[in-house]
Amino acid sequence: MENNLNQIVQTLSLTMGVAWASGINLYAAVLMLGLLGATGYMTLPENLQILGSPLIIVAAAFMYLVEFFADKTPGVDSGWDALHTFIRIPVGAVLAAGAVGEVDPAVVIAAGIVGGGLTAGVHATKAGSRVLINSSPEPFSNWVTSVAEDVIVFGGLFTALYHPWLFLGLLLLFILLMIWMLPKLWRGLKRLFSFLGGLFGRKTPPPGEDPVSGDKTA
Repeated sequence: MENNLNQIVQTLSLTMGVAWASGINLYAAVLMLGLLGATGYMTLPENLQILGSPLIIVAAAFMYLVEFFADKTPGVDSGWDALHTFIRIPVGAVLAAGAVGEVDPAVVIAAGIVGGGLTAGVHATKAGSRVLINSSPEPFSNWVTSVAEDVIVFGGLFTALYHPWLFLGLLLLFILLMIWMLPKLWRGLKRLFSFLGGLFGRKTPPPGEDPVSGDKTA
């Protein structure tokens, strides 16, 4: 009974772990799982064993390096996040579905739905936070945040794989924090875009016209 419970917890931790990590840095997650599987440090579920292919590892490593630099360039990182809305979420759902192993297809689909939802929420939190951070004129906060995200992904996946109970507890806290943050991020983004719209939409008055009242001046 205890062994079955531990197996369920390990599977759930891996499923939610890959979905969560994919929302932050998909390529880091794929690279780490691929290397662990290829070197024999862990046995990947059958549907994820393809990640240990040298071709996938090299591709993930290359894309991780590209993201490493893109993610640390203010402005470029937000464009990168916008593009990866169409990559992180579906791949996160696929990885979550594959992590449950050979089980009832209904369980696989349910894992994909929940995993995709978690990936979407994490991705939205990351992307929204980055836009607000980029409103700061200095680049250091962007660099620190990006490096911290890389460390969190590798550390979080390690915890999910080797300390599943701890990871699930931390994930619950993260989800509660994410639920609290998303409305605040949305309001912050609305204010930021409203400010930028007013700033760039402001028309320069023609010569001889008062910029405030619009009245003709002498």
